[in-house]
Amino acid sequence: MTDTDATLPAPLIERVRGIEVEASLLVCCDFDGTLAPIVTRPEDARPLTGIPPLLEQLAAADHTTVAVISGRSLADLHTLSGLSAPIVLVGSHGAEFEAGFVEELTTGQQQLFARLDTTLTELAATAPGVQLEHKPASIAVHVRQASRPDANRVMAELWEGPVSWPGIHATAGKEVLELAVLKVDKGGAVSHLRDSAAADVAIFVGDDVTDENAFRVLRREDVGVKVGDGETAAEFRIASVSAVRSLLALLAAVR
Repeated sequence: MTDTDATLPAPLIERVRGIEVEASLLVCCDFDGTLAPIVTRPEDARPLTGIPPLLEQLAAADHTTVAVISGRSLADLHTLSGLSAPIVLVGSHGAEFEAGFVEELTTGQQQLFARLDTTLTELAATAPGVQLEHKPASIAVHVRQASRPDANRVMAELWEGPVSWPGIHATAGKEVLELAVLKVDKGGAVSHLRDSAAADVAIFVGDDVTDENAFRVLRREDVGVKVGDGETAAEFRIASVSAVRSLLALLAAVR
């Protein structure tokens, strides 16, 4: 890491400092690649040192709600993040809140999930390094550790096969494709949290293509921050997880 990695753009600093202290603020962050550096093995991900106490400080501030919205299952997010109330944890791209599913699975969806599980398990067995991450309503296929030929073949077979099944909803990320039997996204989660908190201003920070749905629901008064490279609907961009830590420190200082 260099000092530049943690630098915040001046317009972003100005915008954060301009948020009224009395305004009700919702701060939402993705987990992998935003609060936790990307790692080869998904189970090894942990928040960058210094980030958890900053989130806790923010969550304890007046008129401030803090949430982590991740593609991971809610159970995994609890374990890997080490975070707990009053920080709100939302798993499976917005499908899993502490109170349960946004929608309960129908019998048909449960049967479709079982069929999907069987098909993906058989496919993963043909490609060393491909990992399946099971969640209550979806299965994520990780190809980061597979050879490029195997990764490309598996992705092609997914798009030609299960992705095309009626009732399956695909979400592509970095070296991962998630197949769900329930249609949800992070944008819906942000909107739900905003309504629940009656927030005047929302901040969303994320690095992956799955975070773009959240950026798209932000309003003019809100703040969207993209971490790293890639096309984005976010207004601001920062370089790294280290810069996310700097942003959270700034927010904690002004709240």
